[in-house]
Amino acid sequence: MAMAEVHVIGQIMGATGFSESSLLCKWGVHTGAAWKLLSGVREGQTQVDTPQIGDMAYWSHPIDLHFATKGLQGWPRLHLQVWSQDSFGRCQLAGYGFCHVPSSPGTHQLDCPTWRPLGSWREQLARAFVGGGPQLLHGDAIYSGADRYRLHTTSGGTVHLELSLLLRHFDRYGVEC
Repeated sequence: MAMAEVHVIGQIMGATGFSESSLLCKWGVHTGAAWKLLSGVREGQTQVDTPQIGDMAYWSHPIDLHFATKGLQGWPRLHLQVWSQDSFGRCQLAGYGFCHVPSSPGTHQLDCPTWRPLGSWREQLARAFVGGGPQLLHGDAIYSGADRYRLHTTSGGTVHLELSLLLRHFDRYGVEC
């Protein structure tokens, strides 16, 4: 059966505002049950970049996703995890974030704010001296607000994305946007 299609083409440009350096971004896309990934990969990871001038870490990591859908429910969301890497190659969480993929065709500049769990004062002290720190047990808490309101968090930096959308056959299959 033919369905309406969404093609997302773009890049995770980079990040600013993080106190840590040597940053990388792990990303994934989450959709509802009515969505089928026709081509592209559902998750990935950027390279590590250490800002040389200013505080922008540049990744220019490509995103190319092609979906078919029967409806608008479960529109794609990008979930992001920014990590910092120390000189020994150890990674420490710098922030979680998510953003909805825009629903209108064209090119969009997105700024995705991030946050991380704060933890107890002991965990904060340990993070400052030996690294590590609290992380989420279940990644879906990044974009579902049900449990997130109970967490003590601190803001991180901002991840910058550029996404272009192509919509196909939405009118033909009765999907209105």
